[in-house]
Amino acid sequence: MINEPIHVTDAAFEKTVLQSSLPVIVDFWAPWCGPCKVVGPMLDKIAREYAGSLIVAKVNTDENPEWAMKYGVQGIPTMLFVANGKVVHRQVGAMPEKVLRDMVAQFLDVVKTNAGK
Repeated sequence: MINEPIHVTDAAFEKTVLQSSLPVIVDFWAPWCGPCKVVGPMLDKIAREYAGSLIVAKVNTDENPEWAMKYGVQGIPTMLFVANGKVVHRQVGAMPEKVLRDMVAQFLDVVKTNAGK
């Protein structure tokens, strides 16, 4: 069971994110990005708390720009909420932890609801 964010390269993106059986939050970030440093610890907590039902994937856009370009990421942090290989929600920029937690809960509700259909 994965209980911390996993660092994903361009080469591993398709297998790790798009083919994942679990919902994935993809965090496109860079080491020099101030707002990314704010979001990082929140995602660490979420990865621990939702271990087994959600994966947090981090993509360093400086080292792995391919998928960021494919998804049209222009500002970081950008988080893509992905389920069954499809982007369900896109969040650009940092936000308070409560807002992020509400977003995660809503994302998992949508995924669960759609899985039942």
